[in-house]
Amino acid sequence: MPTIHKLHEKDIISVQSRPRLALTLGDPAGIGPEVILKALADPEISKSCDVTIVGSRDLLVEIFTKLKLAKDSQPLANPAELSILDVSLDKHTQDEILIGTGNAASGAASFAYMETAIAQTLANQFDGIVTGPIAKSAWKAAGYNYPGQTELLAQKSGAKRVGMLFVARSPHTHWTLCTLLASTHIPLSQVPKVLTPQLMTEKLDLLVECLEKDFGLERARIAIAGLNPHSGEQGQLGHEEQDWLIPWIEQERKNRPNLQLDGPIPPDTMWVKPGQAWYGNIDPSQAADAYLALYHDQGLIPVKLMAFDRAVNTSIGLPFVRTSPDHGTAFDIAGKGIADATSMKAAIELAAQLVSQRKKVENTKTPSRI
Repeated sequence: MPTIHKLHEKDIISVQSRPRLALTLGDPAGIGPEVILKALADPEISKSCDVTIVGSRDLLVEIFTKLKLAKDSQPLANPAELSILDVSLDKHTQDEILIGTGNAASGAASFAYMETAIAQTLANQFDGIVTGPIAKSAWKAAGYNYPGQTELLAQKSGAKRVGMLFVARSPHTHWTLCTLLASTHIPLSQVPKVLTPQLMTEKLDLLVECLEKDFGLERARIAIAGLNPHSGEQGQLGHEEQDWLIPWIEQERKNRPNLQLDGPIPPDTMWVKPGQAWYGNIDPSQAADAYLALYHDQGLIPVKLMAFDRAVNTSIGLPFVRTSPDHGTAFDIAGKGIADATSMKAAIELAAQLVSQRKKVENTKTPSRI
C-alpha cells in the first residue's frame, strides 16, 4: 500500500485544483499500456495533473512485468503506485488477449475501458479523458461498428458537432501547430461529396470556439486549404473552389470580421510557412494560428512529417477535454519495450493544459460570491 502523507491546507487546495484525467489503456494487445507506463514514469506528469488509468489491473501488471525484462528497458511507472480504475473482464476475454495480436477480445476490452471512462467523466469524476490507441478492426471483430473513438465519445456524450484537431508544439521554436480536419475517416472518392458549405461552417465554428476557449485566441488567423491542385486554378483543375468554396470563404469573412481567413490556399504550398515556423526558419508570427484541411491525408501527412512523435489528437465539440496520442496500436512492436512514449506524454500534458484553461475561462465568467 502506498505511503499516505499528511497534506497541509495549501497542498490540499493545490491537489484539488489539478486537472483530473481518466487515461484509458487502449487496446491491451498494443503499445498503449507500454507508452502509458513510460509516460507516467516522468514525475512532472503527476505535478501537473491527477491521472487515473482506466483498464484492467491484472493485464497492466502482466505487461509491466514483461517490459521490465526487455532489453534496454526505459523507466516505467509501477502499477502498484498508480491510481487504477479496474475494469473487470470475464475470464474468457482476458485469456484470449495476446500481446502483439489485436482480436475480438482485445477490442472488447478497449471498448469497455472507453465506456467506463466516458461514463465516469460525464458523472463529473474526471475533467477529461486521454485515450490510449485502439484498433478499429478489433472493435469491429468484437461487434462494435464505430469509425473510431471520436464517434463513440460524441454518441455517449450527446455531442452533435465534433472535430478532430491535431495539436503539436515544436521542440525547436515552441510554436504550436493546430490542424483541424473537415472530413476524417472516409475514402478519398467520397471527400468531394461530403464537403459542403454547411459542413465547413460547422467545422469553422468548432475551430473558432476551441481557439477562444482552449487557447485564448479571440482574433485568430486561420488558413483554409483548397481541395484541388492549385486550388482548382480557376476551374481548370477542378470546379469545387469556384462553385462553392471561394464564395463560402468570402461570406465567412463578412460574418466573422474579427477573424483573418486565408484561402483557399493551394494544398501543396499551404504547409510551407508552418514547416518554416516549426523549424525556426521564419518568425512563427508569420504562420497562421490554425489550419483547416479538407480531408485526412491533406492535413495529417504534413502534421506527421513535422511532429510524428509529439502530435496530439484532440476531439473538439465534446462537453469535456479529450486527447489522444497521434499513433496507432503498433502490434508489431508491442511488448518489446521499444515504443516511443513522447506522443502519449504530450497528450497527457495537453489535456491538463486544456482543462486548466477551461477552468480559468469558467472562473472569469462566474461572478464571485462576497
